[in-house]
Amino acid sequence: MKIAFIGDILGQPGRVMLRDYLKKIKEEENIDFVIANYENASHGFGLTLKNANELFSYGIDVMSGGNHTWDKKDIIPLLDTHELLRPHNYPDDVAGTGLRIYDIKGEQLAVLNLMGHYAMPYTDNAFRCAKETVEELHGKGIENIFIDFHAEATSEKRALMMLLQGKVSSIIGTHTHVGTDDFQIVNGTAYMSDIGLTGCRDNVIGMDKEVPLKQFLTGLKGHFDIPKKCKKILQMAVMEINNGKCSEAYKLKIFDDNRVIKTDAWLD
Repeated sequence: MKIAFIGDILGQPGRVMLRDYLKKIKEEENIDFVIANYENASHGFGLTLKNANELFSYGIDVMSGGNHTWDKKDIIPLLDTHELLRPHNYPDDVAGTGLRIYDIKGEQLAVLNLMGHYAMPYTDNAFRCAKETVEELHGKGIENIFIDFHAEATSEKRALMMLLQGKVSSIIGTHTHVGTDDFQIVNGTAYMSDIGLTGCRDNVIGMDKEVPLKQFLTGLKGHFDIPKKCKKILQMAVMEINNGKCSEAYKLKIFDDNRVIKTDAWLD
């Protein structure tokens, strides 16, 4: 199976890029299944019902979340009615789940959403949750496992790779909105610390520059906003996965001026 993962969708600019490019990319790259992170999709914070339906209409199959999952309260019932995940290491009595299993081309694919600890809300231990969940999936005969690890610290993301390499098909990081240059395949596990945002590329992590600059210059905080006009980018990881192993992977960066940059993951 060939799956794709799209990082943090930042407001309307990110949604516009998916509207304009996703269907074409799926056809050109022969992609079977699309995963995307929704936590910034509605004006930078959370996800509304309207925007959830909009994004699914563009060809996304399931969406994962993070620390902003709960910012729009109408998401709570959607976690049961739509193909939406929240981090699996939230306590069991929290709405929704962080794990869903899909049948694709005669194989099963588990999609697991986890959240890190540094500078994040309080949750259960991500590493213990990941280890136990992967063991349970293996016990059920499910080998193809994709993980969106939503975390601030690259050290946490790298540590999860050390814990699970060879046991899952892919671990791709989200949250920082800044793509990292470490896409690799090790022991059949594809890994990248952060896929980067999909949205505005000429401001500060997808947000208008004025409030961040004021905060850095004066120490006074303000409300981050999505620019009305900006240069945009769509960032996507594409992975060929079979029998639990990733055999090929590459990153696509699609710009709103129709440039496309493809970078292959390296084999280690």
